[in-house]
Amino acid sequence: MAVVKELIRTEENQSISFGNYELPQKSKVSDFEFQGDIYKVKTFKEITKLERNGMFVYESVPGTAVFSLKQDGSSMSFNVEGTEDAQITVEMEADTEYDISIDGEEAGKMKTNLGGKLSFSAELGGDKAVYVEIKKC
Repeated sequence: MAVVKELIRTEENQSISFGNYELPQKSKVSDFEFQGDIYKVKTFKEITKLERNGMFVYESVPGTAVFSLKQDGSSMSFNVEGTEDAQITVEMEADTEYDISIDGEEAGKMKTNLGGKLSFSAELGGDKAVYVEIKKC
């Protein structure tokens, strides 16, 4: 299993990767610039959290490593791994329905709350990352 040793980085495919679930205590990187936005990541074994321009983007409990996160106005996709199953919350458009798939399997439709938060569980702990795709219905 892999982690993002530098806590957050830009990938060649114009995405970002972040998170280190191996850390015993909280670590953070602030003021990371990517495509005109400023990102902040906080991560360790118990939680991983990402903010963009001071607004919530991603959180997992326990901590995870996220690879190749891409987001536009109607979808989000990323690979995620960790040592155990995780509860993941992401920020999407408020009061909107989304299709969620995990490793190509339909995980169902979910509607965001008025704050735009969408929460789901991912079975982690294997030897490879799990691919998550969230698309607006």
